[in-house]
Amino acid sequence: ASKKIRIVLPGKYNYSYSDGDKTCQWSPDGKYFLVPFSPNMIFSSDIALVNADGKSEPINLTQSGYDDENPKWAFNGNAMIWESDKQGNRSHGSWGSESDVYIMFFNEENWLKFNMTKEEYEILKEEEKEKEKNKEKDKKTETKEKDEEIPDEKIEPVKFELLYIEDRTKRLTINSSDISDAILSKDGEKLFYLSKFEKGYDLWVNTIRENTTKLESKMTGYAGNLVLNKKGDFLFLSADKNLTKINTSDYSKKTISFTAQTFLNYQAEREYMFEHVWRQMLQKFYSKDMHGVDWKFYKKEYEKFLPHINNNFDFAEMLSEMLGELNASHTGSGYNPSNNGGDNTGELGVLLDFNFAGKGLKIEEVIEKSPLKFTKKEIKPGFIIEKIDGIEITPDNDYYQLLNQKVDKPVLLSFYNPEKNERWNEIIKPISAGKLNQLLYERWVEKRRQETYKLSNGKIGYIHVQGMNSQSFRTIYSDLMGKEFNMDAVVVDTRYNHGGWLHDDLTTLLDGTKYIDFVPRGQDFGFDPINKWVKPSVVLVCEGNYSDGHAFPFAYRALELGKIVGMPVPGTMTAVWWETLLDKTLFFGMPQVGARDLSGKFLENQQLEPDFKVFNDYNE
Repeated sequence: ASKKIRIVLPGKYNYSYSDGDKTCQWSPDGKYFLVPFSPNMIFSSDIALVNADGKSEPINLTQSGYDDENPKWAFNGNAMIWESDKQGNRSHGSWGSESDVYIMFFNEENWLKFNMTKEEYEILKEEEKEKEKNKEKDKKTETKEKDEEIPDEKIEPVKFELLYIEDRTKRLTINSSDISDAILSKDGEKLFYLSKFEKGYDLWVNTIRENTTKLESKMTGYAGNLVLNKKGDFLFLSADKNLTKINTSDYSKKTISFTAQTFLNYQAEREYMFEHVWRQMLQKFYSKDMHGVDWKFYKKEYEKFLPHINNNFDFAEMLSEMLGELNASHTGSGYNPSNNGGDNTGELGVLLDFNFAGKGLKIEEVIEKSPLKFTKKEIKPGFIIEKIDGIEITPDNDYYQLLNQKVDKPVLLSFYNPEKNERWNEIIKPISAGKLNQLLYERWVEKRRQETYKLSNGKIGYIHVQGMNSQSFRTIYSDLMGKEFNMDAVVVDTRYNHGGWLHDDLTTLLDGTKYIDFVPRGQDFGFDPINKWVKPSVVLVCEGNYSDGHAFPFAYRALELGKIVGMPVPGTMTAVWWETLLDKTLFFGMPQVGARDLSGKFLENQQLEPDFKVFNDYNE
């Protein structure tokens, strides 16, 4: 009404990494907000109580140091529920953890009521019913006399008793899990939540006072959001572009169907997306000076091409050219169309002799774990595959056509052994291109490992860090504390690592200093730290290291853990948001969080030089 705007929570208390990642919840009386905020660290949040008048500092309600998210008011504003990973199982490496739903009461009166036994609560409800009946009688009498409408019931203001509020907190879920959303029933007796235990997210219900939890309804399997109607007799679920109505008494569900038709002006849509990309980069690029680039100038230069672009492939290329003017990593655009029912060519898992000029495919090597490793007769180098499904392979046809749409399907291969002039058939199931790439990667790693063993006379171990993620960390930890445990030192190869977020986990793993031995009955049997590498290490890098593949060797050097060997690594240590655009086949990258060394210099575009520069000779 007044057209005035007030800030109730200043931006210094949080950072929005991606659009829509910050939420707020009005209190029932409209006087307060519950807001996830980050008073200390960019990638960790607590829950704040914020006065809507904008005159007070936010009050940190959780102060846990864990990740607290998704707060919701409960019991008419006298409590809140939220999700926290405080007691959840955590990822062994990198990020990720399971969560629980908690409740916190803002005053003692409602906390005591919540913790009553079932019998105590039944007595209290009977007393409240009797009082309500008497109130209704009085209201009816008063209405008849005055002939007026009954006014809406007023929401009582919440009495906040913040002293010892941490003692009025309770975990509502009986076990941690991957939770998509949660909501409390109107009477506070049931917790509805979407949790992933099997293939996807299903509706679970905890009857709090009875402390029983049940899977009440198998849902779409996708993460979604829950909303309770005013009466509390229906839940509404939004997930995977679908709406579902769920009865809270018998948990029957009904899909809410709808149709919508749109008419797109593709040219106008691309103009909008162009403006959006340019503006997002202006507002989110990690350095306000845009690397010294006149960003407005480049907008004018590149929007000239818009009238001449009629497809998304060219549009993505043009966006990439514009974003490239910033001379930064983690930028560029891409076109990612769906390919349902397209080509899906099977692979045999062999390396071929491309100098062979005769009919068929001459095998040079059978890759470990290839389908050809599990045939009835052993397949050896020099054997020739003459036919696929009875069709002869000749030098003038492409044998890949015979394997299209054959992934994981039986295929008949006809073999010939020229040494013994022997022919026979085998039935195998071709693997996907992705599976072949993984087998080739494992082959490469094993060759590097065996080379290290040979050159060091079995004294130095070898591990390769494929990605900066939890799965890679588990492989690294298993190899380092398993097969390489008794080695005198280890080579940590990070070449061609394209990033993720694992640099601190890796440096911590390699930063062990032994301080005690365990000796049961005179037997030397281990030491502490039991879960760290305490021996020397060296790190291998190359020009293909990217993002966190740059961050790790930087951290390794900063903590003086050992020497770095290989070729220089481009400076690409920034945190990116790859945003999907309005047209879902298009995306682009924004490096938004810069990393600065302790001298105040950003690592982006700061090349890392190895201690020992070694160029790989092509001939070797």
